[in-house]
Amino acid sequence: MLKTSQLSHTALAVAMLSAVAFVPTGAIAQQVAAADTAAATPAQADEIIVLGTRRTDRTLTTSASPVDVISASELKTQPAANMLEVLKNIVPSFFVGQNTISDASSFVRAPSLRGLPADEILVMLDGKRYNRSALVQVYSGGDTGLSYGSQGSDLSAIPSIAIKSLQILREGATAQYGSDAIAGVLNYGLRDNKTGFEAIARYGQYYDHGDGKSKQISANLGLSLGERGFVNLSGEYDDDGQTSRGATRPLALVFAQQNPSLASQLPNYPGPVQIWGSSPSHGWKAVINSGYEVTDNSKLYFFGNAARSKANESFNYRSPISGTAVDVTGATQSLGANGALSRVFYLTPCPAGNATCPAGGFVSNGNTFSVKSIYPAGFTPRFVGTTEELIGTVGYKGKTPGGFTYDFSATTSRNSLDLSMYNSISPTYGPASQTAFKFGDLIQKETDANIDLSQPVNIGLYSPLTISAGAEYRRESYTATPGDPQSYGAGPYTASQNLYLNNGGGIYTPNGTSGGSSPGASGYGGTDPAAAGSHSQSSYGIYGDLETDIVKALSVGIAGRYEHYNTFGGAFVYKANAIYKFSDAFSLRGTVGSGFHAPSPGQSNTQILTTNFIGGNQVQTGTYPTTSPIAQYYGAKQLTPEKSYNYGVGFIATPVHNLTLTVDAYSIKVKNRIFITQNFTVTPADIIAQPALLSVGAGGAITYFTNGLDTVTKGIDFVATYRAALIEPGDLNLTLAYNYNTSRVSRADANVLSANQILDISHLAPNHRATLSAAWSHDKFSVNARENFYGDWIDSNDYPVFNSAGKLVGQKFGSKFTTDLDVGYDLTKYLTLSVGGSNIFNIKPDRIANSPANTVYAATGSTADGQIYPRSGGPFGINGGLWYVRARVAF
Repeated sequence: MLKTSQLSHTALAVAMLSAVAFVPTGAIAQQVAAADTAAATPAQADEIIVLGTRRTDRTLTTSASPVDVISASELKTQPAANMLEVLKNIVPSFFVGQNTISDASSFVRAPSLRGLPADEILVMLDGKRYNRSALVQVYSGGDTGLSYGSQGSDLSAIPSIAIKSLQILREGATAQYGSDAIAGVLNYGLRDNKTGFEAIARYGQYYDHGDGKSKQISANLGLSLGERGFVNLSGEYDDDGQTSRGATRPLALVFAQQNPSLASQLPNYPGPVQIWGSSPSHGWKAVINSGYEVTDNSKLYFFGNAARSKANESFNYRSPISGTAVDVTGATQSLGANGALSRVFYLTPCPAGNATCPAGGFVSNGNTFSVKSIYPAGFTPRFVGTTEELIGTVGYKGKTPGGFTYDFSATTSRNSLDLSMYNSISPTYGPASQTAFKFGDLIQKETDANIDLSQPVNIGLYSPLTISAGAEYRRESYTATPGDPQSYGAGPYTASQNLYLNNGGGIYTPNGTSGGSSPGASGYGGTDPAAAGSHSQSSYGIYGDLETDIVKALSVGIAGRYEHYNTFGGAFVYKANAIYKFSDAFSLRGTVGSGFHAPSPGQSNTQILTTNFIGGNQVQTGTYPTTSPIAQYYGAKQLTPEKSYNYGVGFIATPVHNLTLTVDAYSIKVKNRIFITQNFTVTPADIIAQPALLSVGAGGAITYFTNGLDTVTKGIDFVATYRAALIEPGDLNLTLAYNYNTSRVSRADANVLSANQILDISHLAPNHRATLSAAWSHDKFSVNARENFYGDWIDSNDYPVFNSAGKLVGQKFGSKFTTDLDVGYDLTKYLTLSVGGSNIFNIKPDRIANSPANTVYAATGSTADGQIYPRSGGPFGINGGLWYVRARVAF
């Protein structure tokens, strides 16, 4: 039986679908003009497409490539400051996790398009390549399951108010744009208005607990430079509060019961000792776009983007006690203390020259230290990440009377991530340990220079042959700076302490041992000076492109590109597409091509230490580049470029006036995908054979980058748009977008993928995803509604579940509908007020199921670490409903 909320969603979905199917064509008065209003509107069928083609006359209905166009108005009505959240809401094939606790991946979240990783998506700002972030995704949880090992762009640095429109190319295009464009291309077109001012202020908070208070202020200003130039400025400030959707740890409840006088010293008291939710963050973003007409047919242009954001993430709670708790089945389970807190550090070394208390031993007496003296109720480290983005492009472009176009440009960029932590400890330093650490900076720098040329030539076909050619030079570098010595170092208490009891008269007898501690800070490892440094690679590429209409009904295009890297050699890729117009109402299109993704300097040189817990004890997990002695000890080989082959076929139909349908099927094969191996456990014998492993320690784990798998991705995109200016009761715009996508691993090397990861690559993102949007406006009112459907999905990496036959199936989280609503009213000609809600029925993913791998406890309704909902957030997050108010001033 359907629950009330499900019935509400079903009724709304049926009503909106009915509107798409049965809006009477007789009520159409005229075609809606494209206007940048507060109401979200779909792209017009005759809007010019600049992505996937170098012709200047392509539109949505004449493009041989599938392209989505998202208007500025739709971007600005989203109740989110982060561009990742915006795209997740409105692009069905775009996926990104919430990343509640996922190390540095919470600061730079990795998206996926069509189930492929972040660095197989090319991002462009006004047609120029956007730089990568400084973070390589080495976190191994379900949060990054689709982008493990990738290094993509940080989309959160782009303010939505600066965007004129976003065009999304849904096919491979490395032959046109270079490395990385395997899953598709995102091109953010910048606003270029010469006059006008717009400002938007938004405040919102979540239903649950009233937390996650969200504040955003953004503005755009257009200025003219005489009659020939302009400067357009955009800025945004946002401040998002912490959300909490978990419970406290069962062991923290035991501690409070046993130690009532210390209960108030539990982290985050009286809330959960570790917080599952969105991390608090604040920051600013700015964009400048400018141009000046040097002649009537040429102009000099410059644009740039700068941003800074700081977030503060909860880590796992470190308990000072062991205890027991009852699970939901009534069974009693043991819960362990953190090794660093349960250990006693003996501080008196054996006296020199005493044969009964040898050098290196310690006297077993009262001169001791315990981390409990600093954190009597345990501790939860807080991980802090500060990201900074700076990119600028300058260029000169124009067109001659004969139709020859040229564009010369150069781009330089810098992205950095500063990592630090407080409320922590470096246990191997005992009483001398710091409680706050700097882990060092990660820095990505890029320089690009481009030449793009095109010339239409009449050769007797229906339209001129557009001949395009160009060249690109790229240089990128990846730098890691050293962290505090205690953040990565192995202090004097790394090894187990041999203890001796003083019997008097200078005689000592052995009195057992006190176990050693894992090196580095508790939670994360800073960069060792030996691993610090800068690494770079350079490349050049040349391309050629031909496009024409052979006859009126048939358009074709072919492109080829050769790109050469000083580190990996060369690669040639191609692309061919065509569209045939059977009638004004129906066209068929298809694409075939190849592509590649070259390993970045970050993927080739990243070295990171993170903390995991095994049996309550802290151990280090080290991820190493293939060139390191540690990785080579475990069999690493040099990385090579990924290769891809993509195929697509689809149709465009306009069965009635103002109704456009597109259906596109695709297949993408990627060979030699860059991934990270499974864990290799470090033994004492390994440390003897390879002393560099001491920084990880016995019991720790090693992973490294490798070209370890091939994947095949297949799917279908369906988009229907309907635009009508009705006589009464107003203007109506409808969009239905659906994506079916599935990926499978066709080959995997040993020691690379686990069975959990193989399952997640196929099902971590829902295989079915749809959005149904309606935008209605009349006089001073506007209403925007969107119904979102998310098919079921699986996170086996975090929640491994086996069926009755012993087969790994992972936990399946059920399909859900969520509903968004925005209502606006023009108070004056210049001022619009809006109220709205995202996920207005407060829907959350299914709860984590009790299983042998994830025990759920009766007292908290959570797992041992306080999880109630999946830690990744799933496809729409665990925060639930959000309400907001927004004011917009424009003149």
